[in-house]
Amino acid sequence: MMKLKRKQKLLEEEKQFIKKEEEIIKEGEKKLIKDEKELFLECEKKWVFLLLMMSGGFMGAFTYTIRGNVFCNAQTGNMVLMGIALGDANWLEAAYLLIPISAYFIGAIISEILPKKIKKINFLRWDTCLIGFEVLVLIALGFVPESAPFQISQIAINFICSMQYNTFRQAEGVPMATTFCTNHLRQTGVHLIKWVKKKDQKAKERFLIHIFMLGMFIAGAAVGTVLSRLILGKAIWGAAIIMMIIFIGLFRADRTKEKGMLERVPKGH
Repeated sequence: MMKLKRKQKLLEEEKQFIKKEEEIIKEGEKKLIKDEKELFLECEKKWVFLLLMMSGGFMGAFTYTIRGNVFCNAQTGNMVLMGIALGDANWLEAAYLLIPISAYFIGAIISEILPKKIKKINFLRWDTCLIGFEVLVLIALGFVPESAPFQISQIAINFICSMQYNTFRQAEGVPMATTFCTNHLRQTGVHLIKWVKKKDQKAKERFLIHIFMLGMFIAGAAVGTVLSRLILGKAIWGAAIIMMIIFIGLFRADRTKEKGMLERVPKGH
């Protein structure tokens, strides 16, 4: 009887020990997740990329619905149209398409040169300055008369989208594109299979991240379409509001908790 009681006591103590170990492991995992999140700069946080995706969808809908039926977020379509124009010996059309392509190209070059100069000032990160610049461009586009050539809006949006795409590359370590969806769609399929086949929880997380990004892009396009139909050119201020929210968050981080980390380079650069 005594042996049985002792055995039960030992089993109970073992259960308590295992329970404490599990609690310690869980606390350790929570701390690790927290520490990992703190490793990332504010400009790499998921909330920033979700809003950038929404703004990207908004700008795509804006240029397509009321600014010449073109998508200015990326240049694949323009490259294809240029090839078609060359194949049809339509030299003027092919030359015209060089304008948006060149704007995108120049935007990429500038976004490689300016960060080094901004870093020397040591007041704000390049990422923050870029978002501020985008806000100013979008506000200015809202004042462009409806009678003005569509190319003004197209070139301006091509330019800022190129710089944004080249600047914001990873959301908390996950490679991202903020102005178009092709890679997100591919990554969604890849990680869905990994999650289903291998029960990989990390793959599940990646799958959900890309799904949310796609959802925000579509939501931005839907809102952009409705506003463009209602208030025409001034609809672009909707994208400016989204970008302003990002700017305020990044500005606050630069001047407070990340003030001593302005020279730190975001992951993926």
